[in-house]
Amino acid sequence: MSVIERIQAEVEGHPVVLFMKGTAQFPMCGFSSRAVQALQTAGATDLHTVNVLEDPEVRANLPRFSNWPTFPQLFIHGELIGGCDITMELFESGELARMISETRSE
Repeated sequence: MSVIERIQAEVEGHPVVLFMKGTAQFPMCGFSSRAVQALQTAGATDLHTVNVLEDPEVRANLPRFSNWPTFPQLFIHGELIGGCDITMELFESGELARMISETRSE
């Protein structure tokens, strides 16, 4: 399985996926930490995270896969939502909580 196929499988295999530096329990950068906090506060109980620091191939190829250059990267229902800034904007507007609630109603 190629790295792009592995990324695709992660994105398609979970309703909410955050590719981040570190883990939800131990984020390794402030942007990843803020994104996790926003997602958890918005109700993401089934948040699946991928630590890009543990997989250099994913870290190198995810920006090409998603056409997004930075980490973290949030995917909901297989669609790229964006990075930390967009996640925080969605959280502050209440939209992130709505998006998360839709992942639980299916």
